[in-house]
Amino acid sequence: MEEKPVSEPSEQGSSPPPAKRQRRRLLLAAKRQARRPGPLEEGEKRYVPPPQKRNPGVSFGEAHFAETSYYFEGGLRKNNDFLKNTVHRHEPPVTAQTIEFLEENDEVVVVNKPSSLPVHPCGRFRHNTVIFILGKEHNLKELHTIHRLDRLTSGVLMFAKSVEVSKRIDEQVRQRQLEKEYVCRVLGEFPENEVTCEEPILVVSYKVGVCRVDPKGKVCKTVFRRLNYNGNTSVVKCYPYTGRTHQIRVHLQFLGHPIVNDPIYNTDAWGPAKGKGGKLSKTDEELLRALVEGHLSKQSLDVLDVAEEDLKPLVGDNVQETPGNCVKPGQAALANVNSGSTEASNDEGQSEILGCSQDFAQMHKAESGKMCPSEHLEEKDPLCEECKIVRPDPSPKDLVMYLHALRYKGADFEYCSRMPAWAQDDWEET
Repeated sequence: MEEKPVSEPSEQGSSPPPAKRQRRRLLLAAKRQARRPGPLEEGEKRYVPPPQKRNPGVSFGEAHFAETSYYFEGGLRKNNDFLKNTVHRHEPPVTAQTIEFLEENDEVVVVNKPSSLPVHPCGRFRHNTVIFILGKEHNLKELHTIHRLDRLTSGVLMFAKSVEVSKRIDEQVRQRQLEKEYVCRVLGEFPENEVTCEEPILVVSYKVGVCRVDPKGKVCKTVFRRLNYNGNTSVVKCYPYTGRTHQIRVHLQFLGHPIVNDPIYNTDAWGPAKGKGGKLSKTDEELLRALVEGHLSKQSLDVLDVAEEDLKPLVGDNVQETPGNCVKPGQAALANVNSGSTEASNDEGQSEILGCSQDFAQMHKAESGKMCPSEHLEEKDPLCEECKIVRPDPSPKDLVMYLHALRYKGADFEYCSRMPAWAQDDWEET
């Protein structure tokens, strides 16, 4: 085999060639420049360090590899047609109060909805909804929503069992032939005479779920009649002739008699008068920021429909570092702010309180052989920031707002529920 000649060393010994020396000088100059401020000198280049990988990442497990298979066709790698995705979600807890049936026949199902339950899946809610519970526990499936009550509002809720019935009643709603009667408990001594409020209502934020009286809002009308007054609060019947979002709550706030435990319209974020007479010295942005900061400090963001990304322009990036927002591990279920999705509503009240769904536990059942109890999440998703946050569960009292749909009457039906306990003449707040 022919041997290749070995190059003789240069006169400079082991010194690098001129091209390498030039690159080394440029690199050292760039590093020096990166450490000091000021303009670059002629011929210098700013040194930009390579990006560092902060998190090592999470490797795929056997359960992930088993989700799909490959096949090869025409020189291409393809997945099988069916893909299965497991969703990891933190679902809010709701009241344990049972759903009372007011009527069930061949056409409709009418229930007395407890407070804190959304009507149908929305946002983080899936299993803790009226629709899901009726299907799972009472085998009432494929129900059609006729109208909706918001999460914190309790009372008469109707479902149709067929499309035809749904369209028939929906037409009555559109023609405003449906009579609605609510009852609520408000602050102060409400006037004895009948009060009519026709102030237009404007949506301030769909994501946060806040409205206010404004001349640019939509026309609406609510009639109020006082039932009793106990020296501190009044029980009032409400007759909404239109179905604007939060209509009853906003009109009561405008009249200076907000609902006693309304987490949005009975707060100092609206100013000293709490929005009475539509007086507001803040911009909409300032109002939203004040509402979010107030609930954040009390760990009660569950009553606002706010996603974490929606909080950033209001309170900054350090949401979890806000005073009063941290809870030591082991204090019951997980919690976090709401997703931006909200339940479309024709009536009153919304909120969200975070818990733990069973979806993530189901995903790990095959791998670990155990389920995670609802009160404590043993398995955590390393990709989920919410799994690292532990907050206390709400009390059942926190899940109730004193607003109740008492009666719904149409052309050929009328459904009523009993008066809630907080609306009784002898009721005393504990």
